[in-house]
Amino acid sequence: PACLLRASLVCKAWSHTVSSPRFRRRLHELHRTPPVLGVLHNWEDDAIPRFIHTTASSFSLAAPDSRSWRALDCRHGRALFLSKGQDAEELLVWEPITGAQQRVPVPAAFQGDYPTAAVFCAMDGCDHRDCFGGHFRVVFVFCVDEEDTEQDPFLTSAAVYSSETGMWGELASMHGEFVMYFEYYSSVLIGRSLYFLSDGGLILEYDLVRHGLTVLDTPDCQPDYMSDDDGLDNRYNLMLAESGALGVSEELGQRLKLWTKEPSYGTDAIWVLSRVINLNILLPNDALVDAINSVQVLGFAHEANVTFVVTVAGLFSIELQSKRVRKVSGHRGFCNLIPVVSFYTPHARLKAPVGEHPMTHRRG
Repeated sequence: PACLLRASLVCKAWSHTVSSPRFRRRLHELHRTPPVLGVLHNWEDDAIPRFIHTTASSFSLAAPDSRSWRALDCRHGRALFLSKGQDAEELLVWEPITGAQQRVPVPAAFQGDYPTAAVFCAMDGCDHRDCFGGHFRVVFVFCVDEEDTEQDPFLTSAAVYSSETGMWGELASMHGEFVMYFEYYSSVLIGRSLYFLSDGGLILEYDLVRHGLTVLDTPDCQPDYMSDDDGLDNRYNLMLAESGALGVSEELGQRLKLWTKEPSYGTDAIWVLSRVINLNILLPNDALVDAINSVQVLGFAHEANVTFVVTVAGLFSIELQSKRVRKVSGHRGFCNLIPVVSFYTPHARLKAPVGEHPMTHRRG
């Protein structure tokens, strides 16, 4: 990314070439898999940049302030944040490459502790190579405790916002036995469904076509031992399996188990163990001094097939295909990570008439 930025500064002709849609399309065709530019995090420490680069050069993006916004998701060229410390909640959709922003008010009826949301492109037939400035949708998920209900007292709900209409759709809700908080994990989009991992280790599926909710267990999930005293099960993290199906990574000491949700004849889909990665071979010795609690999986870059783990020695990225490991940061106080995956080319800021937001317009 930094090389392209420097090239764009040589002269106007080079800048025009590097920022053109044709150049970006050829960049996609040549490299296929987009790189992980960096990660967003929610650790409130002024000494640590909100955006931590993972490229070879010190490439950076001016991300929204962590004291005002909680990072939730990043997909299809857009990152999503939820406001903090405000009377009325709102979402912020931010394009890391163009810098464009759009705020989305959250209805007052959508109240719950530790909600989450996901953003995705709403353009039919888009290959997501150059969908900056186009229409998008946001799925907002929250859970409330209905104290007057004895059986299945927790109500989990979801609704969809469309930037094309500027309106929220109707709520889809379901009652459950367990509370579903979403403070530490982001989502994964597979086909027509979005999947969210709750802090307690349950997976919530939202069907974008049927507008219905379904709860799935993680592998070997047993309610009586699945979480610690704080109700947090940090063994699991959602991922995209190599087959394109729903996947889950499970951290067990110095091993990383990769599970895939596969169809089974006559029954519901089942979890199948697809791979085991021995981290003691990949990570440096000082990262594994504690054989039991030495590693925690914090995020997965779906488009690049890269997972992020934090250890006592800092934050590392692991390319699952090549098993290449890179140290991202020496800090280790992260609680969650949102990877930013995209081909970066210097991009002209979207311009809009006074009084209108840049993201409401598409380039010609």
